Amino acid sequence: MLKLMYITNRPEVALVAEKAGVDRIFIDLEVLDKAKRQGGMDTVQSQHTLQDVAEMRKVLTKSQLLVRSNHIYEGSKGEIDTIIRNGADIVMLPYFKTVAEVETFLECVNGRAKTCLLVETPEAVEDLDKILALNGIDEIHIGLNDLHLGYGMKFMFELLADGTVERLADKIKTQNLPFGFGGIARIGQGALPAENIIIEHYRLGSTMVILSRSFCNLQRVCNLEEVKVIFKEGVAAIRAKEQEAQNAIGDSIYFTRNQQRVKCMVEEIVRNM
Repeated sequence: MLKLMYITNRPEVALVAEKAGVDRIFIDLEVLDKAKRQGGMDTVQSQHTLQDVAEMRKVLTKSQLLVRSNHIYEGSKGEIDTIIRNGADIVMLPYFKTVAEVETFLECVNGRAKTCLLVETPEAVEDLDKILALNGIDEIHIGLNDLHLGYGMKFMFELLADGTVERLADKIKTQNLPFGFGGIARIGQGALPAENIIIEHYRLGSTMVILSRSFCNLQRVCNLEEVKVIFKEGVAAIRAKEQEAQNAIGDSIYFTRNQQRVKCMVEEIVRNM
């Protein structure tokens, strides 16, 4: 099954997600330059803190704790040291453009936690072969949001429809590294429905995905009991769709038809934007 990740710094919500079967709780410390490059978009600018990492570590019992740092800057060593000291299982590096940045990140982590690279710039894509040759990388996530902006696209899932994600996946798989891409809403929801994206994850061999803000938007849902229902029913529906996809492995028609649907839906979405 896909490793499901949910971004929150609220321990009570994290415990609900954990109980529902979410595999990773995601603390997001990335703030440097993010507002500038995503200006005008309906995206969340994180207000998570290093202390949130320590507080979350205290409550999680099953889910892993993944922490996204800032991109490499003069304070990266101290930031990453504190992230690890405060209990992160996995540290994610965002928005890198060079092999040197990845080398610096790996040196900062120095084997004290698992490492995840968030490939989300055209420059990182261009140098991916060199990056994948480095030692110390544990997994890769393809960040569709910033990457589609980098390519001047209108909709982040254009990268899935045009074969970019598949080309990157093929390269990553040659190194036997687990990878994931993008995010999903609840089944039946999302501009591109979650169920179609999930089938693409299985076609491509992906092993992880982020539950998007729209899966459970805490700016709109304030009642914790309602949050519990959303997670319990939402995760169960995702797992049921995954089981369908698993049962279809070997049925090329099932996956090809879905791939064609994704392309058609993305084209229609882009036309109407």
